[in-house]
Amino acid sequence: MKKRQHGEGSLLQIYGAKDADGVKKLKSPFWYAQYYSAEGKQVRVNTRKTVRQEALVVLRHLMGARDVGALDPNELKKTTYADLRAVLLENYEERGNRSLKMKADGSEYIIGLPQLDAFFKFSAENPGPSVTAITTDTGRKFAQQRKAEGVGNAIINRSLACLRRMLKIAQEEKKIQNAPLIRFQTEPNARRGFITNEQFGLLLKKLPFHLRPLIAFLFACGVRIGEASAVEWEQVDFKAGVIRLYETKNDEPRIVPLPAQLLAALAAMKVKAGKVFDTTNLTKEWRKACAAAQLGRIIEVAGKPNDPRYEGLTIHDLRRSAVRNLVQAGNAESTVMKISGHKHHSVFRRYAVTSEGDLTKAMGKVVSNGLSETLVKLLPGKVTNTA
Repeated sequence: MKKRQHGEGSLLQIYGAKDADGVKKLKSPFWYAQYYSAEGKQVRVNTRKTVRQEALVVLRHLMGARDVGALDPNELKKTTYADLRAVLLENYEERGNRSLKMKADGSEYIIGLPQLDAFFKFSAENPGPSVTAITTDTGRKFAQQRKAEGVGNAIINRSLACLRRMLKIAQEEKKIQNAPLIRFQTEPNARRGFITNEQFGLLLKKLPFHLRPLIAFLFACGVRIGEASAVEWEQVDFKAGVIRLYETKNDEPRIVPLPAQLLAALAAMKVKAGKVFDTTNLTKEWRKACAAAQLGRIIEVAGKPNDPRYEGLTIHDLRRSAVRNLVQAGNAESTVMKISGHKHHSVFRRYAVTSEGDLTKAMGKVVSNGLSETLVKLLPGKVTNTA
């Protein structure tokens, strides 16, 4: 019999010990593929095939994958969700990504990650499924489960983005061969909510005193909530009338001028150490105030007495409102972007919301600039004052 070459691989079946009649019986009906990895390590894989010819196809496929640098399938099975999760957190920490948060117990997390942990039943004792079990269908099942829980597509996509990212990083670091496709859900159009000066005045009255400076800062200057909550007193320059931001989303320090009234309010505050703005119970108090000012509503959820749903004005809408107010005041777009911290014009213009009233006023300016007289000469009909 011709001896098989070292690199050809082989098929074998696993037998048990001999019975009383001296006959060996198969432990498994399946054929096993055996070959050597690129590093010279012997690899044995269950082909899950009972027909030898079909098992041979699997063997050739495995050896072909080895020849193009594919990972050892047995080693791949040892890679779990816990490994993918660790790779994601390490990558965020290396990049200094501000999306990486810290829990009270000192553990790190990313928005959308806790929901994935629950789905994969991840814990200190359970590393979750093997990476070979995480497929496109896995992402689809996660989305279906979250929808059944009443969660919106935008929130679901934050978790899917974590899953897609951790798979991509693992592929880049050669921990998995190929990252499965993770499809996002269709999100609703970008929010276009904003608040008028009159509505803001009413809202401010409904808020507790400790939150008013923060909310006024957000509405006046369009700063992100994360940037505002990080401001310390040494960053407030009372002489120049500005706050100097160092911890920004884009890691680019910037100067934010303050309205005189807000500057005076900060000067009147007694404590001048640590954080400038108090964010105690911010979300809860915000929702209560919005509901009281008829800018939102709190909806009781059956079975969740302490976790009602909220619909209405969001804190981020203050940023959009600030941009709109700064633009309407006649400031150049580039100047407003330096205050708000927008880097891209396309994103900035989504914030510069224009209302129906804005459009009507714009047309009124054109008409008063001579267009009205021209139209009277050319068009029939009597103009009715609708002001």
